[in-house]
Amino acid sequence: MLSCSYIFSKTKYQRCKDTNFFSKTDFSALLYQKKEVLTFIPIILRIFAIVKTEEAIQRFADYITTERRMAAGTVHYYVRGVEDFARHLAAEGIFDLDEVKPRDIRQWQMGLIESGHKPSTVHKLLSALRAWFKYLRHQHYLDRDIMANIVSPKDAKHLPIFFREQEVEHIYDDIYPDTFDGQRDRLILRMLYETGMRRSELAGLTLASIDTTALAIKVHGKRNKERIVPIENELAHNITRYLSLRQQVTAALRAEHPEYEEPDALLISSNGKAVNDAKIYRIVEQYMKQHSHAERTSPHVFRHSFATHMLNEGANIDAIKDLLGHSSLNSTEIYTHVTREHLKESYKHAHPRAQKNRR
Repeated sequence: MLSCSYIFSKTKYQRCKDTNFFSKTDFSALLYQKKEVLTFIPIILRIFAIVKTEEAIQRFADYITTERRMAAGTVHYYVRGVEDFARHLAAEGIFDLDEVKPRDIRQWQMGLIESGHKPSTVHKLLSALRAWFKYLRHQHYLDRDIMANIVSPKDAKHLPIFFREQEVEHIYDDIYPDTFDGQRDRLILRMLYETGMRRSELAGLTLASIDTTALAIKVHGKRNKERIVPIENELAHNITRYLSLRQQVTAALRAEHPEYEEPDALLISSNGKAVNDAKIYRIVEQYMKQHSHAERTSPHVFRHSFATHMLNEGANIDAIKDLLGHSSLNSTEIYTHVTREHLKESYKHAHPRAQKNRR
C-alpha cells in the first residue's frame, strides 16, 4: 500500500513502520494529543496521500515508458486516465488505495459513460487503470487484483476507413507548390502511402534512418520496436531529391544564422525546424480534403489504405503485419474484412447476375 514517509507523533515526525498511512498504535497515541492538534490529522493524512499518489503516478509513467516501451502518446493517455480516477476517488473521500473497491471503479466507469464518452474511450481508460493496478501489484503496493471482475464496455467493430485508389493517385499529380515545403509535402504523402508508417513514426525518422542504396527505411514503432520497411526505386529517388533541397535550405540558414543548429530529423520546414506529427496531420488534411470523399482524411487513413490496397492486390497478410509493425495478426486481420466488403461491392456493380437482381 502507498505509505507516508513520516507520521505525526507527540514530539516529531517519525518513519511509518507498516504499509498503511497510519498504524493503529501510532494513531492511538495521537488520541492523547491536544484536541486542536487532532483537528489537523485528516488534513495531514490527505496531504500525504495526494503527494505519495502523485509520486507513484510519476513512477508509473517512467515504468511504462522505459520498461513497457509505450509510445509517448499512450503514456500521456494512461497517466491522464489514472489521474482522472484519482480525482474521482478524492471526490468520494477515498485517500487510501486499500479502501478502493470494484464498485468505485464501476462508479467511475458509469460516470464516464454518462458524461458522453464513447465505449472505445472508456475501454482505453480502463486499460490504463488495469496497467496502473498491475504496476501497483508489481511494486507490492497491493496484493489483490481490483480489476479482476471489471468488464469493459462492448464497442461496435468499425471497419477502417481508406482512400480509394483513384483518390490516392492525386498525390502523384502536380498539386504541390513549387517550393521546398511543397516538395517536402509531396514526399510526406508518398511515404505515408507507400510504407504504411504511422505519422509519429514518420516524424521520428532521422537522416540515419534512410538507406536509399539498400532501398530500406529503419522505423522505430510502438514500444520502440524497430523494423525495416522496403521502398521502391522511385520513392528512393524522391527522397534523394528532397535531401538535396534540404541540404540547400540548411546551408542557407547556417550562412545567414551562424548559430543555427541543424536538426537530425529527416523532415524539416523551410525555417529549418523539424516537422512534428501535428504538422504532418495538417499537411495531409490540407491536400486530401481536396481530393477525397473519405469520411476522414487523417494520416492514419493512408496506413489503412496501404494495407487494404496491398491485400486487394493479393499480398500475404503475414507480410503486411510485419510491414505495419503489428505485434499480433489480430490487428492486421481487420483489413481482410475491408477487402471482403470491397469484393462484395465490386460484385454488386460488375457481375451480370447481381445487376439483374437489382433491377
